[in-house]
Amino acid sequence: MILNERIVSSPLLSLRDLSVAFGRDERKVLAVDRVSFDIDKGETVALVGESGSGKSVTALSVMQLLPYPAAWHPSGAIMFKGRDLMGLREREMRQVRGKDITIVFQEPMTSLNPLHVIEKQIGEILALHGGLTGSAARTRIVELLGQVGIRDPESRLQSFPHQLSGGQRQRVAIARALILEPRILLLDEPTSALDVSVQAEILNLLARLRRQHRLTLLMVSHDLAVIAHLCERIGVMSNGNLIEITTAEALSRGTVTHPYTQELLRSNRGFDRSGAEIVEAAS
Repeated sequence: MILNERIVSSPLLSLRDLSVAFGRDERKVLAVDRVSFDIDKGETVALVGESGSGKSVTALSVMQLLPYPAAWHPSGAIMFKGRDLMGLREREMRQVRGKDITIVFQEPMTSLNPLHVIEKQIGEILALHGGLTGSAARTRIVELLGQVGIRDPESRLQSFPHQLSGGQRQRVAIARALILEPRILLLDEPTSALDVSVQAEILNLLARLRRQHRLTLLMVSHDLAVIAHLCERIGVMSNGNLIEITTAEALSRGTVTHPYTQELLRSNRGFDRSGAEIVEAAS
């Protein structure tokens, strides 16, 4: 199934017949089965489904972050800027990660080093990929920490991750992901580890950053309430298959067609079909 059925001249990201398997021969498990979709520049697309549906594996494939060679691709292509990312060597892929495509994980401690202060962690990226060091790097870091809502950001430069709250750590993780101004931001359950009030703050932040930085987002979530208010198109996954393409409006109205998506709606008790916004308008 093609996630983007519209006529598009040159999508920013294009997945074609992507399959992901773990193991070999009789022990092979197919986690993703011939998934295809396009994402246009500036668009926000979500993959939603239950745990084990293949949504995170699909997103991680884009950045080639799966545990290769235990994971492998029986079929498919991931096209970005005219290149198939699946054909790149690790050295070439490192030039894509961070600068062109980056990711924010569910738990920021996954990406933040507990042994390094915030300035060092973000500064290393600027030095390695942007050639920016010293006072110029510090100014850029403080500026971006302020943009993601860290209060008195200069005072937080020498903080370790454990000295920050969960919401603050996720804000730092988002700042770290945006420091090189990537073309595509992947979000893997970015709010599910946070309490409800902090979730709303992070969603508001993502909506605002999307407008300010003209970001292209691919979001993975099991929470329909989150994606319906932040994303334009939603791909529903089950057992490694992309089974339905829908929109935020269809979710809000309850007019989805596939029985699995209807059941998913019923199981999301917190989903509000009235259309009341929980985040700022993303448009």
